[in-house]
Amino acid sequence: MKLTMIIVTASAALFGTAQIAAAADGKAVFEKSCAVCHKMMSPKLEGEKAKWEPILKRGNAALVASVIKGKGAMPPKGGAQADDEVKAAVEYLVTQIK
Repeated sequence: MKLTMIIVTASAALFGTAQIAAAADGKAVFEKSCAVCHKMMSPKLEGEKAKWEPILKRGNAALVASVIKGKGAMPPKGGAQADDEVKAAVEYLVTQIK
């Protein structure tokens, strides 16, 4: 019985770690949840740096909070599943704009 509990606990820990690692991939989250809209709608990821400047001046924390709430046509979390995914996607996006 103890061995079964150890195996179940270890498996759960490994599964949770894999999910956290996947969420940390901002590029993957952006491409899955954000890219389609930010290629078609403003502000676009490419070619609209001037539109991003006032948004980026607020800082990453404010941008993450805004995405989590949703804004205009953007749904809460921009379609991502978790707050850590939003943070990773925002960090990736910021590096692509600058």
